[in-house]
Amino acid sequence: MTVGILVLHGFSGGPYEVQPFVDCVKEHTGWIVETPTFSGHGDAESLDMKGYKAEHWLMDAELAYRSLAKKVDEVMIAGFSMGGVIAMYLAKRYPVKKLLLLSAAAKYVSPLQLAKDIRSMADDAFHQKLRENELFQRYHHKLRNVPPSATVEFMKIVRKTEPYIGHITCPVFIVQGALDGIVPAATAQYLYDRISAVEKQLYISECGKHHICYSEDCDEWFQKAAAFLTRA
Repeated sequence: MTVGILVLHGFSGGPYEVQPFVDCVKEHTGWIVETPTFSGHGDAESLDMKGYKAEHWLMDAELAYRSLAKKVDEVMIAGFSMGGVIAMYLAKRYPVKKLLLLSAAAKYVSPLQLAKDIRSMADDAFHQKLRENELFQRYHHKLRNVPPSATVEFMKIVRKTEPYIGHITCPVFIVQGALDGIVPAATAQYLYDRISAVEKQLYISECGKHHICYSEDCDEWFQKAAAFLTRA
């Protein structure tokens, strides 16, 4: 039985966002792992998102799924942030053995946590330590290179996928950071409650922020997610 896993990155990001998880999968399984890059996305320094629409990113994902499905007997999908939303879109339309949702952006922006993160950046800026701030490091390139039109297209994907959530029946494992300033932590429980799958699990990382694959406890949830994905 040949297994493949499609790992989808987030909005305005690239495969680097999920690389620690990908490395874990490659180290512990013989699965075929595919990590496509959505149109206009990639490394922060090379973002060129102008002119791309929701349809482009959904088609990118569908083409990647079809390509992988030709090589394997079973397809699993892991999706981070917008990639998690697109993973649910695929799970409704195609056969998916199991689904792993990482900070899935079914809802977006937690005002309370975002305010805390902004205060943290302001404090670091006051003490001339802004470039050492983790959030600043991850987002300062994006703030200059993501056009508002691209954000509108991202929200279209969220709205398009919302009706699909209750129809997902394949086994699902949901991972969410409690300190996520982009996707409200309550989103994970919302997805858990809405998804129709009989087999579903929820892991809340108490120290995790949005980039959950880089959380301090990632090794712990990597193990739990691996156990879920490999269990017959």
